This record gives sequence, C-alpha cells and structure tokens, in this order.
Amino acid sequence: MTDAYHTIAEPATTAFVVRGSEFIGHVRPVEDLEAAEAFISSVEAEYDDATHNVPAYRVRTDAEGILREYSSDDGEPTGSAGKPALNVLTQRDLENLAVVVTRYYGGTNLGVGGLVRAYSRAVKEAVDAAGVIEEHPHERLEITVAYDDSGTVRSILESEGVAFEADYEAVVTFDVRVPVAAADALRDRIRSATSDRATLE
Repeated sequence: MTDAYHTIAEPATTAFVVRGSEFIGHVRPVEDLEAAEAFISSVEAEYDDATHNVPAYRVRTDAEGILREYSSDDGEPTGSAGKPALNVLTQRDLENLAVVVTRYYGGTNLGVGGLVRAYSRAVKEAVDAAGVIEEHPHERLEITVAYDDSGTVRSILESEGVAFEADYEAVVTFDVRVPVAAADALRDRIRSATSDRATLE
C-alpha cells in the first residue's frame, strides 16, 4: 500500500441544534484501529450524559492494507445514525479517521429521515472544520542502538524529516514513523551508517 489517500488534517468539533436536539460532531485522524477505538471511548466517557454517542470510522491497516469500516446506531433506530455517518466518510473517500456524533435529545422526535440528515450533517460539518489533506501511508520502525551510534542515527532521522521519539535507557531506542515508500531506503542508510550495529524491527 503505497498510494496516497485522503484524511483530515486535525481534530475538530462542531455543533448545531435541530428542533431542540443538540448534535455535536467530533472527528479525529487516527493511524490504527486501537487509536480509533480509544478516541470513541474517550468521547463516550466525556459525554456519558448524552442520549446517544454514534461512532464510525474508516481505517486502513498498514500491514495488510485492508480497509476496516465500522459504525453503530448506539440506540437510534436501525440505519438512522451510524450508517449515514459512515456514508459521509465513504462518499468523500476518507481514510484513517474516526467520528463520533453526540446527541442530546430535545424532546421532539425527528423521524428516521430527520435523523439521517442530522447525523450526516454533523459529520460533514466536523470534517469540513478539520480540513481534508492528502496523506501517504506510513509504517512504524523501531531502531535500537548503543549510545555510541545514537547521535549518528538521530542526525539521519532529523535529516530525513521523519517523526520519531527517542528512549534513552541501557540502549537507545528510536520509535520512527516513516512513509512506506521511503522505509527501505531509510533502513539501508541506517545499516550502512552504523555498520550493521543497529537493530531494526
């Protein structure tokens, strides 16, 4: 999976009221299923007094390149909430993001059609607020080296402009997020610079 895809630039939250019911759309870019599920859980915990918290996500797993889709009506009539939320992501061909639409019931039933429109609108407005960007698939790379080689590896990572975190313990471990298309070249460069002393996983 080396093709570019579209996702959102940053987390966003938007809200509006329809006939007394408040709808709050939360959206966040995620890298894997665990992050999507953690985001959904965090919104459910923060808005645990809401009538409904309707989740949906589309996440492409780096290892297999399989697109995972999920949605739930969370107690709303079947097909009136989760599916419309997911449909917005599908129609816009967005990946690696999760949404939750929080609803506080206002006392007036909206009907299935009204719910479909409201949940769709909540996702559309949140996505628009977050902004859509083109992204390239990334993979995780763990590099472990002795202290003597850590400066060399760090300077390579900085020069490549990849995102990483360094953990200085008995040895130095770099947790690197690198574009899939550039991963092999980066591995070769680090092996060469450290004369194969670096452990790459």
